[in-house]
Amino acid sequence: MKKHLLALCLFPALSFTVLPAFAASTSLNPQNVATAPAIAPEKLQRLSWLPLAPPVSQDIVLNNSSVSLNEGDISGPVAAIALPADQGSLEVTLASIMKDQRVYAPNVLVLDSQLQPAAFFPSSYFTYQKPGIVATNRLEGTMKLTPVLGQKQIYLLIYTTTRDLAQTSTMINPAKLYAEGASNAIPDVPDPVVQHINTGTLSLKVKSEQNSGNIMIGKLFGSGESKPVVVGSTSAATASAQPTVGMTAPAPAAKSEPMLNDTEKYFNDGIRKAAKAGDIDKALKLMNEAERLGSTSARATFISSVKGKG
Repeated sequence: MKKHLLALCLFPALSFTVLPAFAASTSLNPQNVATAPAIAPEKLQRLSWLPLAPPVSQDIVLNNSSVSLNEGDISGPVAAIALPADQGSLEVTLASIMKDQRVYAPNVLVLDSQLQPAAFFPSSYFTYQKPGIVATNRLEGTMKLTPVLGQKQIYLLIYTTTRDLAQTSTMINPAKLYAEGASNAIPDVPDPVVQHINTGTLSLKVKSEQNSGNIMIGKLFGSGESKPVVVGSTSAATASAQPTVGMTAPAPAAKSEPMLNDTEKYFNDGIRKAAKAGDIDKALKLMNEAERLGSTSARATFISSVKGKG
């Protein structure tokens, strides 16, 4: 399983800045949304987005009856997922199941609450994983996403392309798996070639993380500038009550009594230190806690610190 360890933040006008003290563990750069296919906004808004609330495991069958999108290099069934953006960092593991030596090669375009591209994971990010006790042959990758404040939802568009359909993958020969499990010599037999097709089964697992988000999704300063675009169904994916979809998240309510100066300084210093070290998760938590306790300057300190002006 591949996990991308890159911290970045999406600022207004969709410019990207890599925060200090973080580096990519792979040559792939999910910041580079310019490599993703351009999709007309009206087509994105017409898609039926499936709302999921973590923790959740969801199997998605893509066939001729599924939602489809025909735009440039994209043609055929797609999966459109809406995820909450107000529950902390998200760890999303996507697997595409190999069956009968065929597989759907997924690409993932991550969109912020305004349906603007924020990160792109091409099919090369989802690598072959051999079967285990509870898993079968599959293409799999894990994405870590941290939505910035002021959003209620972010969106994942999963699709394959004509270029992917012209390529193939390779799965391990079952004889090699048997020999490996039996501690026998690995036989010199060819591995089966897996054809890429535009249908298949996806397995999506989403859980929220409070400590290790990596990719900031959304406009850092946009919480009060414009209303998010509401797309698809807003019905809850589970029986439990979910936050209202499509509304701008308000700032945490401050306490009526003012915060002591020493306490305010303590939190602001902590926010600056965390942001300087690239620990945006910690800076966000300190800001939220400070505002909960009555701070009136923590949010401004956080914003200026992330911009490098703190």
